[in-house]
Amino acid sequence: MLCHGWPEHAYSWRYQIPVLAAAGFDVIVPNQRGYGGSSCPEAVEAYDITALTDDLEDLLAHYGHEKAIFVGHDWGALVVWAMAVLKPHRVRAIANLSVSYLRRGPEDWVSFWRKALGPKHYIVHFNDAPGAADAVLDAHRTNFLRNMYRRADAPPSPPEDSDLPPLLALAQAPAAPGTPLMNDEDLAVFDQAFARTGFTPGINWYRNFARNWETLAGVQERITVPTLMIWGHFDMVPPPKDLEAVAPDLEVQGLPCGHWIQQEAPEETNALLIAWLLQRGLQTLGQDQA
Repeated sequence: MLCHGWPEHAYSWRYQIPVLAAAGFDVIVPNQRGYGGSSCPEAVEAYDITALTDDLEDLLAHYGHEKAIFVGHDWGALVVWAMAVLKPHRVRAIANLSVSYLRRGPEDWVSFWRKALGPKHYIVHFNDAPGAADAVLDAHRTNFLRNMYRRADAPPSPPEDSDLPPLLALAQAPAAPGTPLMNDEDLAVFDQAFARTGFTPGINWYRNFARNWETLAGVQERITVPTLMIWGHFDMVPPPKDLEAVAPDLEVQGLPCGHWIQQEAPEETNALLIAWLLQRGLQTLGQDQA
């Protein structure tokens, strides 16, 4: 099961689907709640980690599988990490891209980031100014997506004189550094999807960080299944650190790319995934071994 991040779409996995299918895997690639043609509940709490992991478990049941190998990118990685600790009976192995496991410290994540990163950090802004980011991104939807999806051959920094958080300033910038990641046809898939949903449902995932911190209290931070972590050398997200303390059966690989790993380096990503699956004897997923 391939789980996308923000602001993304199941189409983010277009380069992986045929390769995994050709290798004999049943591939489930959902638009998660709030994205694409999926449902968009109004309540913020409808996007908490319990709901998001329940969705994946329900998808498994719908397609007649007991367990799956879960692969996540960005926010999808956080959901996959949570699957491994909340619903380990549904997980055969996990492979995550870009975002490492988020350890649960003594203070909820939003409060910690507010102190450490300030009010202009996009996650803090999403939580402290409900509706403000949503309105900016909705008003500049196509431009934001075009500027956001850039290869990491230059830092994607917005104008310095903006009063907005950098991510939102990027939405209004006439152009962004770096070469475009998608052609017009590919970008249109994302643009049309967010024209339907708006950005609020996806942002609501971020508005549940504090709630998720509460939910995960007392949950053992231990992942015993085979784990693959792929990170981009030029990503703004820090590389994994001490991840083996949580996931001892771990393999870590880095690629010379930015944040959009499976789209920026599809062939390399596919090669790492297939090699890991074969090496760990996970190629029998279609037989759904319990």
